[in-house]
Amino acid sequence: MEDKYFIEGGTRLNGSVCISGSKNASLPLLAASLLTEDKCVLKGIPKLLDTCNMMKMLSGLGAQISNQGGQVTIQTREVQESGQLYQYARKMRASFLLLGPLLVRTGEVCLPLPGGCAIGNRPVDLHLKGLTALGAEFAVEKGHIKASAKHLIGNEVSLDYRSVGATENIMMAAAAAEGCTTILNAAAEPEIVDLGNFLNKMGAKVTGAGTSCIRIEGAPDLCGVIHTVIPDRIEAGTYLIAAAAAGGQVCVQRVIPDHLKLVIEKLRQAGVPVEEGPGELVVYPTEELRPLQITTEPYPGFPTDMQPQFAALLTTAAGESTIKETVFENRFLYTEHLRRMGSHITVNGTTAKIRGVERLFPTQVKATDLRAGAALVIAALKTPGKTEIGGVYHLDRGYENLEEKLSSLGARIRRVSDRAVNL
Repeated sequence: MEDKYFIEGGTRLNGSVCISGSKNASLPLLAASLLTEDKCVLKGIPKLLDTCNMMKMLSGLGAQISNQGGQVTIQTREVQESGQLYQYARKMRASFLLLGPLLVRTGEVCLPLPGGCAIGNRPVDLHLKGLTALGAEFAVEKGHIKASAKHLIGNEVSLDYRSVGATENIMMAAAAAEGCTTILNAAAEPEIVDLGNFLNKMGAKVTGAGTSCIRIEGAPDLCGVIHTVIPDRIEAGTYLIAAAAAGGQVCVQRVIPDHLKLVIEKLRQAGVPVEEGPGELVVYPTEELRPLQITTEPYPGFPTDMQPQFAALLTTAAGESTIKETVFENRFLYTEHLRRMGSHITVNGTTAKIRGVERLFPTQVKATDLRAGAALVIAALKTPGKTEIGGVYHLDRGYENLEEKLSSLGARIRRVSDRAVNL
């Protein structure tokens, strides 16, 4: 039977919570370990469904992997063919990040088209465009991408959209290509910077990571490195909002506040006091939530991965809020489940209007994707009574030890496989 969360809401959260390593940084770093025959040590890899699946794919490709408390050691002396990739690739989009590194190591690749959250069309054409510019050739056959590249040569790549995945794939391939590659209109997320730092340690010369123009000078023999993953800004933002929704005083530790500037700004606009300290953020109770106007954009704009959580918070704000989604066209699927809890949300195309209600009501809801699940948890935490949330495997993809961390703050949350549960 599918696991569920049962949450008895209406209890204030208090205490401290430590943020895990970034999921969205860990996945490309794990893939980039394929670029060398040497040993790579990655510290702070979170134990998530996505990171475990990525490591299983690497293992299937011949990598020797050990994981001791989040310190992952990987060495791939030889890359071998694997028929096991499909079962993992269909579960997450990040499987496509193996394309660039495998082209570097083998010259020929056959990868299943990737899966992941059902939040909209996320085509791989920008990945293929960038790698084609470096000398790769592609064909699509029966749900697979077949790629070949006898020799990768640096080139200029101009992306039509600031795609994070495409930027990462091109960076990894360019790190071992001959000559210099320039990526124009590159993604600028902190996870891109982390990957750039990793590739620099390996021997490539990456400049401009974190800006719209990245230059990579390839190195013929990349070496193994030791690297610590940055903290997860989306997990941090989720706990900030959970604290704001449930009330109380919560210190979110091991964060980089600069990665959360707009999230912090929007919380303050909503009337939530947020105090910044060295590597931590403290949320204090607010008397009344104010409505917000939010438009999602690629970094450094407001993150699309935070808009469902803010929507859950704003369901009880005093007035009407507007959220405009510009990244993923199907990101509002979760609003149906918030409406089941009594929220007043109307969706017109890529815009959602949220008219605050006095309170939500407990019921049965289901996560439709990773961040939708986070939104439902936040809604349940501030709702008196017992809420049942299905589809929690989505949350396993992006939140390490969610039940334990929330319980440590005083939340009454329990994960079960049986509907009969007493909190």
